[in-house]
Amino acid sequence: MHTLPARHFLVRRTLARLLLRVAGWRTEGTVPERGVLVGAPHTSNWDWVLTMLLAWDSNVTIHLLVKKELFRGPLAWVLRASGAVRLDRENPGETVRALVEQAGASDEPFLLGIAAEGTRGRAERWKSGFYRISQQTGLPITLAFLDVPSRRVGWGPTFHPSGDVRADMDRVREFYADKRGFRPDDATPPRLREEEDRSAG
Repeated sequence: MHTLPARHFLVRRTLARLLLRVAGWRTEGTVPERGVLVGAPHTSNWDWVLTMLLAWDSNVTIHLLVKKELFRGPLAWVLRASGAVRLDRENPGETVRALVEQAGASDEPFLLGIAAEGTRGRAERWKSGFYRISQQTGLPITLAFLDVPSRRVGWGPTFHPSGDVRADMDRVREFYADKRGFRPDDATPPRLREEEDRSAG
């Protein structure tokens, strides 16, 4: 896995702390070593900016899965520099497998970022990719968050899925219950289709 020189991390951390301070935001929580990172609520492009500043402030790189169509022009350079990974939505499994294999060959911290809401607009439920990837790889799930009213962005709890989807998602819902994004009405409730399928069964 590519390792940035120490001075780059120092520059990034200094810049992140300066920008967060100027904007009136503070970070909190314990930085996870390895895991599948879920960020919510996701209602604005500013969410990505704050997530990157959180990562830089914590001296880690988040390998955020981003649809390949966005890797064009100047934005492509910005995405690569931030650690984003091109995702072919027609074959997402191959991308994830390659990343996990790469992570397994290194002792460095590894965080795979996934926007579980899938869109900045309100939808019926979250996408379950983060849960399946965690189960298939053994990587724990970390809940990252931002809360606009309190101007906080940070790392929440880290846990391994139990296999009881509803119980695990109850835990997720409890954590995000008091978190508000830039556009609260556009937030997608943390619920998976698998919960509904189990209820129907």
